[in-house]
Order: sequence, then structure tokens, then C-alpha cells
Amino acid sequence: MGTPSEREYKEKMNKISGKLNKRARNIRKDFANIAKMKVEVLKKSEEVRRSAERDIDKIEGKITKSKDLAPESKKRLRSEIIILRNTIRHEYVELKTQISKTLIPA
Repeated sequence: MGTPSEREYKEKMNKISGKLNKRARNIRKDFANIAKMKVEVLKKSEEVRRSAERDIDKIEGKITKSKDLAPESKKRLRSEIIILRNTIRHEYVELKTQISKTLIPA
């Protein structure tokens, strides 16, 4: 058995090229899946934020309409609502930033 022929070298190189192409396709597919997941996570975080805002709006409306609550109680509850709204906004921005930074090299 002598030295490999040109054809044998070409077959080996074609095999390497085939492996490389297959791995590259798999990596592209993984990146596409990651992009889809990022979109889904962004949608979920937006839904959670909107849902929380709607719930707070309902509570705020009930507090305003309530005749049983003292003015001081209403004032304290409104202050708590403001704090809660700010917390929700902060959490949403933090999540959105974290999602956006995914896959960005440091």
C-alpha cells in the first residue's frame, strides 16, 4: 500500500467539507431557535406587564369608587399603587435589557 492517490485525498477533503457544512447548518438552526425564543420571551414579558397594569387599574378604580375607605386609606393605597407601578416598569425594563443582551459578546 503506497501513498494515497489524488482521488483519495479529494474524498477525504470532501468528507471534511461535508462535516463542516452539516455542523454549520446545525449552528444556524440553533441560532434561529434562539432568535425565536427571544421573541417569545419578549412577548411573555410584555403580556405580564400589561396584565399587571390592567389589574392595578382595576384596583385603583375600585379604591376611587369605594365609599367605605377613609381618605387617608385611599391616599396610602394610591402611594402603594405608585410604588407597585414603578416596580413593574423597572422589572420589565430589566427583563427586556437582559433578553436584548443575550448573545451579545462582552
